[in-house]
Amino acid sequence: MADFKELDRLLQKYVDDGLPNCSCVIARKGEILYENYFGWADREGAVPLNANHVFRQASLTKIALYTAAMMLFEQGHFLMTDPLYEYFPEYKNAVKLVTLPNGMSEVVPVEKPILVRHIFQMTCGLPYEMILGGVPVQSHPTAMAMAREMKELREKGYFTLRDQIRAASRVPLAFEPGTRFLYGFASELTAGLLEEICGKSAELVLREMLFEPLGMDSSANFLWGDLKERLVKDYYLKPGKSLGDPDAFFVPDPAREALFVGPLGTVPGFSRVITNCRDYTKLMQMLACGGSYNGVKLLGRKTIDLMRSNALSPRMLQEDFSNNYLAGYGYGYGVRVLLDRYAGQHNGFPGQFGWTGGSGTWAEASPEEGLSIVYMHNLQPNLEEYHHLRMRAVAYGAYSPSRSSAP
Repeated sequence: MADFKELDRLLQKYVDDGLPNCSCVIARKGEILYENYFGWADREGAVPLNANHVFRQASLTKIALYTAAMMLFEQGHFLMTDPLYEYFPEYKNAVKLVTLPNGMSEVVPVEKPILVRHIFQMTCGLPYEMILGGVPVQSHPTAMAMAREMKELREKGYFTLRDQIRAASRVPLAFEPGTRFLYGFASELTAGLLEEICGKSAELVLREMLFEPLGMDSSANFLWGDLKERLVKDYYLKPGKSLGDPDAFFVPDPAREALFVGPLGTVPGFSRVITNCRDYTKLMQMLACGGSYNGVKLLGRKTIDLMRSNALSPRMLQEDFSNNYLAGYGYGYGVRVLLDRYAGQHNGFPGQFGWTGGSGTWAEASPEEGLSIVYMHNLQPNLEEYHHLRMRAVAYGAYSPSRSSAP
């Protein structure tokens, strides 16, 4: 029998040390093994966090996004080897940056087109709009070009995901498609692929394909019903401040918040998921249990195996996907996958997969065990290495593997 008292102690310590809130749900084969909530949904208003509150997921949205995309793949709507320009013609004449011997950059045509699998594997060569105070974080010409295109798009007012994809087509790729890993705009292209195939917004596609069938009533890419009232405050750590410092946080103004969270059709581009640990556990349990949850079959077991197969070359793993947080992991189709427990000092199970959100969210599924772990807090910067890796170690340490799967 699993004993999660150390996980309770750790998560309470997070809050005692200054984290505004955190929650975690651990489930196996449809049964919740652990569920608890700590801290405040609203510190200033003294509103304790509970199971009903919802969190901004940021990039944890990718697990839902790529799950829906794999469902469409399984239905025969596209092949991984399809050129991207079959869905977005403006990418037919894609160009890339090359560095000349004198250190200067030159724009040249790509040798081979971007394929659908490249946007699933984050190897298409397009970054996110990497800006800080309006200035690109990196001096790389691709990042600067992306920042410029997105700035011009924002200045025109509201824009659709299709507008954003069209603007990004004018950005030179950072490399030949398929040759390097670069986390970024590939997920917008994947969301756009869903829209092209289904003829409706990606937000509605996720709702109809995933959230409604799985009974995820507290999950959406937009505010509806009472989600706005249930949404935890979005805390930001002030520059130079540490958790536990007096007056350490600020909350962004409503105008900034509206760029990321709002009713359907009001958030520019592709809006991210809002959900909670209990609801997202339904999705993660479906992925951990062969594509079925509560009698609903959404995805084939072998399709999940494809999704969680490492797609990165040794060079990509070493040069593009290597840091303390990702150590031991590879990357499949929209998710990281554990390859080497020793390299990552990871006490979980090889083959488990998931992702992370920039607001502090984290989730993994282990099909070998039928196990899922979902953790959430909302704080930016999210301090993920400190909180997620400790939570991961304690959670997997407390879990007792089934006899049939124990080594």
